[in-house]
Amino acid sequence: MKITFLGHATLLIKTTTSTILIDPFISGNELALGKIDLNDLKPDFILLTHAHQDHVLDVEVIAKNSGATIVSNYEIATYYANKGFTTHPMNHGGSWNFNFGKLKYVNAIHTSSFADGTYGGQPGGFILSADEKHIYIAGDTALHMDMKLIPYTYELDLAILPIGDNFTMGIEDAIFASDFVECDTVLGYHYDTFGFIKIDHEAAKKQFSTADKKLYLLEIGKSILI
Repeated sequence: MKITFLGHATLLIKTTTSTILIDPFISGNELALGKIDLNDLKPDFILLTHAHQDHVLDVEVIAKNSGATIVSNYEIATYYANKGFTTHPMNHGGSWNFNFGKLKYVNAIHTSSFADGTYGGQPGGFILSADEKHIYIAGDTALHMDMKLIPYTYELDLAILPIGDNFTMGIEDAIFASDFVECDTVLGYHYDTFGFIKIDHEAAKKQFSTADKKLYLLEIGKSILI
């Protein structure tokens, strides 16, 4: 799988069969201006962890351009289905086999509402299983004990964790989360976009290294292969 960081908590994942976009927030991200063109994004699926604007701002534009299926919790899926988009609703603990592989919708501790005040259901994360790899996409979350359940079922190849603090876990809790999910390879996201979540990159990498873990902090538009 090829995973490209598009800024904030937005990821583009290419499997052998599909292109999957996570939490598209590009047009409102000053750090992504001039680097990512919405018209170039033609995903087959759009995965949404929750309804906050910094995770769903560009959903409708991209879904109209691509015809992508929107996958999220029941409330978010219903919100977009009522607007005429193709959706697949899920809820916590449930899984589904898609053409690219399997998704499981897992717990997250956060809040979830649309910018217009509509209730966005309970936030979540995803375990993506494709191409014989397993990736944990945590979404916006605090550290929580349910993360310890993941290794009972999955041997993760990558954990994608929020590290910006204030609204989500910070560096220290992300290291604990890495222990909980038993994955020492971490892609950090949800950092630097706003003043509240700016981090010291070198200090963060050093903290992970001291804990015998690898932290990837990608430039916008850059990718890793797993």
